[in-house]
Amino acid sequence: MWIEPVNTLEIVIKGLIVGILASAPMGPVGVLTIQRTLNKGRSFGLVTGVGAAVSDIIYAAVSLLGMSFVMDFIENPQNMFWFKVIGGILLMLFGIYTYMSNPTQNLRPTSKSKGSLMHNGITGFLVTFSNPLIILLFITLMARFEFVVPTHYWEQGLGYLAIFGGALLWWFGLTFIIDKARAKFKNSTICLINRIIGSIVIIAGLLGFIWALLPQLGIDI
Repeated sequence: MWIEPVNTLEIVIKGLIVGILASAPMGPVGVLTIQRTLNKGRSFGLVTGVGAAVSDIIYAAVSLLGMSFVMDFIENPQNMFWFKVIGGILLMLFGIYTYMSNPTQNLRPTSKSKGSLMHNGITGFLVTFSNPLIILLFITLMARFEFVVPTHYWEQGLGYLAIFGGALLWWFGLTFIIDKARAKFKNSTICLINRIIGSIVIIAGLLGFIWALLPQLGIDI
């Protein structure tokens, strides 16, 4: 078997990165979180993000389960090579799409009622859960970062929890920044954040693509 012993810290760091990159693009739930942070307060924005993170971890589990069924396929070094190459390309394409998209189109009229924290969290969960295409993003990210580690169940479990931690870290940081900068915040800032995120995703995909090709070119990494 080609798979080497797994560094626990490495798989946790990969999980954090996957969680952050899966949560960061300014889709409907990202814009909703920003709106609620500005209009209702940081706690309402944060619980919206937490609801989204719960949805993300469910889809991450589905993605891991699906990949476990093709483990014999991806354990083959040549197949894994193409898996990483395609994953890098798809990640670049997703980054380009994110960069070029206009998240302000997802802005909605603000409700006069704040609602309960639980209600805000549940709606954050439902908005994210209504988009099952997130599974494709998780599969792409897991391929890019070689996140699936067969037979290393303890490390894989920690990495899985790290995905949730990465998502929570993103929403905590985003709501903190938005809350502190609320006086200077404009709709154009949402677009700027989205372009920065898109650029980071493009770079991550490009690096993954190059990283996969290097061994084929006889360059040890």
